[in-house]
Amino acid sequence: MKLHTIVVDDEELARERLKTLLRPFEAIEVVGEAGNGEDAIELITKLDPDLVFLDIQMPGCSGIEVAASLPEAGPRVIFCTAYDQYAIDAFEVEAVDYLLKPVSRARLAAAVEKVEREPAAGRGIERVFEGASPNRFLGKRGNRFFVVAREDVHYFFSEGGLTQLWTKDVSYWMEPSLNQLENRLAGTLFFRVSRQALVNLDAIDEVIPLVGGHGQVKLRSGKILDVSRRRLKELLVRLEGE
Repeated sequence: MKLHTIVVDDEELARERLKTLLRPFEAIEVVGEAGNGEDAIELITKLDPDLVFLDIQMPGCSGIEVAASLPEAGPRVIFCTAYDQYAIDAFEVEAVDYLLKPVSRARLAAAVEKVEREPAAGRGIERVFEGASPNRFLGKRGNRFFVVAREDVHYFFSEGGLTQLWTKDVSYWMEPSLNQLENRLAGTLFFRVSRQALVNLDAIDEVIPLVGGHGQVKLRSGKILDVSRRRLKELLVRLEGE
């Protein structure tokens, strides 16, 4: 069975070299390539590959941010970069390899063998982001992907099993679940106010206690969100402490 593969790198020569190196591997079938993170997400969504070779430092959106935007059951990811400062995080992920450019044939063969050998039930990518919260997110509107800075996010909202990212006046769709986003943003200014909403504390303008122990928050955008009873006290503590 072929591993449908996408190659992502902002340098065309690097993509061509990697495709040449991959050609002898019978298990690999390169079905697409992308030159930046936004195009990579769109291509992954469209082609649903089994494996992605992903550069890390790219303009607009890094490979780490691309990987963070993928659903947990998405493709396997092999990082391929000229920089070694991400290696410690990447090697913690059993289902993901990390190749330093220029990639050797022997090292590439070991990485491909690892993907073939290990089950593909989930990418195991989450551990890459422990202690390294994303500074930007990829959101989708129509057929286009947009990079949204973390400070511009007012809240994330879960509706019908889908996740929305809201800025002051624009919304985007996202792949990660609210639980995944909450884990990635642990230790930041984002706080889970209810089962449906994860809010940027800096976007809160007013907290409104209600009868029964629950409450609401009014954001700077004018949007009002419910706060669950068990979250209200902790929210007030967080706001006072921030």
